[in-house]
Amino acid sequence: MKGRIFTVAIDGPAASGKGTIARALAERFGLAHLDTGLLYRAVAARALAGEDPVTAAERLTEADLARPDLRSEAVGRRASEVAAIPAVRAALLDFQRRFARREGGAVLDGRDIGTVICPEAEVKLFVTAEDVIRARRRHEELRARGEEVSFEEVLADLRARDARDAARSAAPLRPAPDALLLDTSKLSIEAAVEAAAGHVEAKIGQGRG
Repeated sequence: MKGRIFTVAIDGPAASGKGTIARALAERFGLAHLDTGLLYRAVAARALAGEDPVTAAERLTEADLARPDLRSEAVGRRASEVAAIPAVRAALLDFQRRFARREGGAVLDGRDIGTVICPEAEVKLFVTAEDVIRARRRHEELRARGEEVSFEEVLADLRARDARDAARSAAPLRPAPDALLLDTSKLSIEAAVEAAAGHVEAKIGQGRG
């Protein structure tokens, strides 16, 4: 991919597997990777500390993305809320677009990469799974980190987050018309990655042709 601009846009709801797939594709094809959800989580963390969300977005630094608390459930809930603020999304837009079109190629995963951030992406994937399965995955992840939360709480929070993401006026969660829909409900991680990689390889081949 050296010297070439090639963008893989991966969207989908929480705990669908899009982040795992994005990291695997970046490693396999030698692409840079950006988990755009971390941008909103970093804004949320600063907002939880009392800062105005828009100001936090405008002043965000790379150091904010390395905070150890960004994967907590509290930050995740707040991230979904601040992501619905148009001014926050606007403040983070240029950063994401520059990253997406960097030389050598990039993989971005989030909620609106293929529809808003990078509609010209060469590859678009929409990764999803049944909400109960996604909640089970998230619950296991949180328990592995030592967070005491019930499955019922995780499921209710995930459904509320899905509703907010789909209903917000600014860049609602939805697949791009030309995105490949990948349902990971019954797929292993390996199978999901291989399905995504096959799609990327096909697009790379088309570009060479």
